[in-house]
Amino acid sequence: MVEAPFSWPEGRSVALSLSFDDARPSQVDVAFPVLESYGVKATFYANPANVERRLDAWRAVAAAGHELGNHTVRHPCSINFAFSRGNPLESYSLRRMEEELLECNRQLQALCGVRPQTFAYPCGQTFIGRGTSTQSYVPLIARHFLAGRGFPSEHHNMPLLCDLAQINGCPFDRLPFAVVHEWIEAARAEGAWLVLAGHDTGDEDRHQMVRSDTLCALCEYAQDPANSVWLDTVAEVARHVKEQQTREKGSGG
Repeated sequence: MVEAPFSWPEGRSVALSLSFDDARPSQVDVAFPVLESYGVKATFYANPANVERRLDAWRAVAAAGHELGNHTVRHPCSINFAFSRGNPLESYSLRRMEEELLECNRQLQALCGVRPQTFAYPCGQTFIGRGTSTQSYVPLIARHFLAGRGFPSEHHNMPLLCDLAQINGCPFDRLPFAVVHEWIEAARAEGAWLVLAGHDTGDEDRHQMVRSDTLCALCEYAQDPANSVWLDTVAEVARHVKEQQTREKGSGG
């Protein structure tokens, strides 16, 4: 199936979204000021308990126009992760997962006044149950959210072809800007949408840490009109993609 030419706003040639998971302290202490200094909006996939610990700061993030997305209440992952053994995906039902998704929406709206529009799968895992009882909860995300972001992915998203309920999220923790720049150019070659997914932000070289210099370089590069990048939140880009997909379907394309 050949991808048709895609129209990004203002004739831009590639779309880019920056996303961060878990509502970690370094995101409000380090990432938020960097983003604000460049006038860049990002998506923060939040667990309500972490938001509540730094409530004033997260309210400021939301008030500044950044997206707060749903990352569940309890962050359930496979039982193979020690941190998830008290609430593993293997023990979930679809009903329990749906209740948790809606509860996360309710809590984030109560805390910060915004209702999440998009979702990020904890640990990038999309199943509940085990063995012959395993089911996908992607349909729940499709029902309740504009988009669902996966992790860790290896490729950009083809806007007219992608399933918005399971878009690719490419990890950029620890990466230098030169590597991410290559990914942007690969996405540009196909008129695509690159979604980056990170965690902490800072100057330490450690696991799950987006380098501050990489974040600054990304913002500076994307904000230069000469580079023709549309940098916006996952929700804003997903909304544009959905409109174009609907128009294409309606035209019989």
